Amino acid sequence: MKINKYVEDLKKKSAAELNEELVAAKKELFNLRFQNATNQLDNTSRIKEVRRNIARIQTVITEKANA
Repeated sequence: MKINKYVEDLKKKSAAELNEELVAAKKELFNLRFQNATNQLDNTSRIKEVRRNIARIQTVITEKANA
C-alpha cells in the first residue's frame, strides 16, 4: 500500500520535479554505498529500497515521455 502511494505521488509531479527526485535518490544511493563500504551502514535493506525507488522514478518519467 505504501508503495502505491509513493508511485501515485510521483505521477502527480512534473518532469522537472521527477528529475530532481531522481538526482536526490541517486545521491542517497551513492552515500549508502559509501557507508556500506566503510562498515558504517546499519540498515543495509535501505540500499535495495532506494534502488527500487530509482527504478520507479525512471518508469514514471518514461510513462510521461511516451504519453
